[in-house]
Amino acid sequence: MDFQHRPGGKTGSGGVASSSESNRDRRERLRQLALETIDINKDPYFMKNHLGSYECKLCLTLHNNEGSYLAHTQGKKHQTNLARRAAKEAKEAPAQPAPEKVKVEVKKFVKIGRPGYKVTKQRDSEMGQQSLLFQIDYPEIAEGIMPRHRFMSAYEQRIEPPDRRWQYLLMAAEPYETIAFKVASCSLPSKPGPGAAAFPMEGRLLFCTIPAH
Repeated sequence: MDFQHRPGGKTGSGGVASSSESNRDRRERLRQLALETIDINKDPYFMKNHLGSYECKLCLTLHNNEGSYLAHTQGKKHQTNLARRAAKEAKEAPAQPAPEKVKVEVKKFVKIGRPGYKVTKQRDSEMGQQSLLFQIDYPEIAEGIMPRHRFMSAYEQRIEPPDRRWQYLLMAAEPYETIAFKVASCSLPSKPGPGAAAFPMEGRLLFCTIPAH
């Protein structure tokens, strides 16, 4: 037979592989891949019958050896049946109850107005450092409530045009309304000591001392 002039053939190439040969080569590559990556003993659909053949319980197919079975598991039919089985099991699985949300009791207070306050400039006789003393009076503060405070930058508030030279000291304690003081911007030490803000509480009176610049 003249292979040299066969369409698509080259001398010494043995001709063009047929579709059946290509399919056989593909199955062999899949088989080799499966042998390297799959533990057949853990496959729930693999079964060896009394005749020595191998069966796929999912697709109801027979195979002469393990390699043939493994090549089958990589094929379209087996993969399609796996997807169908997974979808069926997911549909039939009982719905898992949603975890119960932890209910956090939110304390509600009726606001009774703004607290009384007094602002005093003072100077440390030893250090010569100036500071501002805020005295906030909370005579009817709710039981178990501690006053809260924080510094707000000029860019957070929406009352005045922002000016980076200023910041706002917010004081809050239920059932009073939150009040704010406009003070000069400055960096305050985070640890107690000279120059740090202090917020001691004496009875129903809150004292707040911050450096004055």
